[in-house]
Amino acid sequence: MSRIVIADDDPNIGRILRDRLAEQGHDVEHVTDGAQALLLADSTDLLLLDLEMPRLDGFAVLERLQGEAGAPLVIVITAHGDLGKAVRAMRAGAYDFIAKPFEAATIQLVVRRALETRGLKTQVRHLKREIGRKHLWVRGSDPGMARVAETVERVAPSSATVLLQGETGTGKEVVARAIHQHGSRRDQPFVAVNCAVLKGELLESEVFGHEKGAFTGADRARPGRVEAARGGTLFLDEIGELAPALQAKLLRLLQEREYERLGSDRTRQADVRVVAATHRDLPAAIRAGTFREDLYYRLKVITIRIPPLRERPGDILALAQWLLERHTAESGRPAPRLTPEVEQALLRYAWPGNGRELSNVMERCALLAGDVVGLHDLPEELTGTEATGRAAEVTEAEDLFDLRYSEAVTAARRLIVLRALEQTGGHQTRAAERLGVTQPYLSRLVKQLGIRLGNRREETGT
Repeated sequence: MSRIVIADDDPNIGRILRDRLAEQGHDVEHVTDGAQALLLADSTDLLLLDLEMPRLDGFAVLERLQGEAGAPLVIVITAHGDLGKAVRAMRAGAYDFIAKPFEAATIQLVVRRALETRGLKTQVRHLKREIGRKHLWVRGSDPGMARVAETVERVAPSSATVLLQGETGTGKEVVARAIHQHGSRRDQPFVAVNCAVLKGELLESEVFGHEKGAFTGADRARPGRVEAARGGTLFLDEIGELAPALQAKLLRLLQEREYERLGSDRTRQADVRVVAATHRDLPAAIRAGTFREDLYYRLKVITIRIPPLRERPGDILALAQWLLERHTAESGRPAPRLTPEVEQALLRYAWPGNGRELSNVMERCALLAGDVVGLHDLPEELTGTEATGRAAEVTEAEDLFDLRYSEAVTAARRLIVLRALEQTGGHQTRAAERLGVTQPYLSRLVKQLGIRLGNRREETGT
């Protein structure tokens, strides 16, 4: 189903075209002047435009639409014999024309051809956008990310709502885009909204759209992201930041698949798949009364937890090398080599900013390093003297508050591992069981955190 607007001041022609196109399953609206047509252009796939209209004629409408991103294709309606006007309109950006009086078969053919052309242009635009984003979607060798990738492949073909949980920088939008690209809606738009950026009416308008005069500064009607994502995926990032009033409207969207623009009482149908993401503890927010419990259960039809980078030590070096190659490729030179000292520094660091922070560090290395990345090319917090050295000085949990966040995380992990080893007499297998991790993972932690076992039994304690 496509959205078609007919702009013609002749009510009979408008009714005939509307009825014939609606019979083919299209969503059709008839307006009587060019100004009304412009108000609807953002949410329109195809505009059938009469050239002779009051207030704003067809040529003025074509001029306004010229160069507008996402503008609808335009088929002009001309009187029989006005071939010169039709040629002028096509030079001004119209896709095709039909002459009055017209036959039903002609209308169907021209409209179908125009919509096929628009569909191809939309696919090309989305493909270019996806390629340009250069998103990182690397499965890696970590079992946690392997489970994430497996879940994405299984749920993508459905239209089920998905809730992504993970710390900032873990790649929640990357996973959301992977769900979209592996699903049946891949040829339709992927539209993202960051719910933490805007508040109140501005966020509601961004999501659901608004009518003219809905709030101060709303000088024209505008569709929201729900309409922009029609047929595709709506990604709501930082869903935990939604105000209670907007939570209720989102709940209705998920339950009833309908909504209203801000300032309107007209109910509209929504054809979108919703993928939401948050770094917040939503059950805790429910207990605090800041998040609706019914909305939470509507969102978590499928829940995917994306592990932080510190839980994926086996992937850190592979991701670092991949990112380094990507950043150096932009300058047209080979990627520098990571020295063993740099690799150890990368493994010791807690990565509070996760994949985003790792990407920034590798971009820095791509700019500063020569053929080899040395410790002097890394930020201070990664060099070991600060990140691991200061962490190793901490002996009590209370001292953590004297450190910066990344140092405190490293120190806390070190204290926890040391305490488990002390309680088990250095027996790594029993210490791993106490901590709820595997013994190989604990061994990697011991090395990464610079823990010296001395005479303790390092592997199995036997």
